[in-house]
Amino acid sequence: MASAALLAAYALTAGTVALQAQDNEPRAYSNAPVGMNFFVAGYAYTDGGLSLDPSLPVEDPKLMTSNVILAYARTLNVWGKSAKIDAIVPYCWLSGTALFNGTPVQRRVDGFSDFKFRFSINLFGAPALSLKDFATYKQDWIVGVSLQVSVPASQYDPSRLVNIGTHRWSFKPEVGLSKRVGRWTWEGAFAATLFTTNHDFYGGNTRSQGPLYSAQAHAIYSFRGGAWSSLDVTYFTGGRTTLNDTVKEDRQQNWRVGGTLTLPVDPKNSVKLFLSNGVSARTGNNYLLLGLAWQHRWGGGR
Repeated sequence: MASAALLAAYALTAGTVALQAQDNEPRAYSNAPVGMNFFVAGYAYTDGGLSLDPSLPVEDPKLMTSNVILAYARTLNVWGKSAKIDAIVPYCWLSGTALFNGTPVQRRVDGFSDFKFRFSINLFGAPALSLKDFATYKQDWIVGVSLQVSVPASQYDPSRLVNIGTHRWSFKPEVGLSKRVGRWTWEGAFAATLFTTNHDFYGGNTRSQGPLYSAQAHAIYSFRGGAWSSLDVTYFTGGRTTLNDTVKEDRQQNWRVGGTLTLPVDPKNSVKLFLSNGVSARTGNNYLLLGLAWQHRWGGGR
């Protein structure tokens, strides 16, 4: 289980602060010994045509964000199957410009972004194992599911058009598949993100958003010594919004590609590098993302 990818879950897409419901997380459903704890600290930088909330009625957004993310995960035994809980707490610095009804607007702000909590369980192919038994485990097919909840605990000012937070809850059920072939692992995940209504949107308006559907795929190569790299692709569509009673023509249909490299430092620590960029976007989101994370693990009987 690549818990360093918790940062990517917040900052990619797979991920984050700027990327509600667009997570891009390789090895999210891989197996790990029961009782392991993971702490992740990282930094992610975004630059380009992104919107913190894809439904905002703005044009030509040019925003930069610097994000510090802390995350914790623990592996569990749930009815004999491997499972995981994780939590992500991010802090964001945002600056940039956009057009609102043809008028330039600027924003510079910092604060906490929405906290995220997730429970995942591997239903097939990844039994709950002790550290000793895990040494002989060989992956074939894995099928898992998860539910992520985003809590509106972030900075939000209804008098401002651009905010770090969205002032609403979101719920993201997902199913993931993983297949190991030699040193290669092939993965896919399919999700739908559901949003509650923001009754205190800019100017005292009410804004709701339809489900945002996403799919991601990863080709992962494992090197000797514990290092691994992956090619990551994400597609998401939907998310059409309604402002008061007016349905907007802002359905998303966007592609992103990226890469991930994880390098072990010692048996309990590793460093992760990742990047991604938009390659096709119906509603923006053509931004560059760069990130670095450090992971420390402990527990599991060792």
